[in-house]
Amino acid sequence: METTKYTMSLLVEDKSGVLNRVASLFRRRGFNIQSLAVGSSEQPGLSRMTIVVAADPAQVEQVRKQLEKLINVVRVTDITNEEIVARELVLVKVAATPETRSEIIQVVDIFRANIVDVAADSVMVEVTGDEKKVDSLLELLRPFGVKEVVRTGRVALTRGNLLRANSRRKGG
Repeated sequence: METTKYTMSLLVEDKSGVLNRVASLFRRRGFNIQSLAVGSSEQPGLSRMTIVVAADPAQVEQVRKQLEKLINVVRVTDITNEEIVARELVLVKVAATPETRSEIIQVVDIFRANIVDVAADSVMVEVTGDEKKVDSLLELLRPFGVKEVVRTGRVALTRGNLLRANSRRKGG
């Protein structure tokens, strides 16, 4: 069976150990989490997790059911095939000389990214967008010499209605 990238959105209680229990569930099943982002949600006391994992459909369905059984998990939604808005934040430190600095600035401007730090031998660029945009910018910056990169991973929300057919909430 073919593996695909799946995006799951979880609403979890904002309590100590929840992230560990969720990540351990994936680890025990041999899944490599490609991206995991966690932050406060619109509801006090609850956090939203966005998890990207490569798997086949049967594996994802099994993991989704097991996630729903975890005590601190309120809702699990597979948003892979939904209409979503997905973004990633990336900081990249690029080697820069006086001769290359203006060319780097032009590339950054084309991608509507921002230069957030300038040093004698480098510039730090901040970019937000979908993975294709981020990957394209990184590819154009590589010839200058990428010194460091940090990526937040995908964060995503479905467009329109809050609850979808493939979203299940405990107790409701």
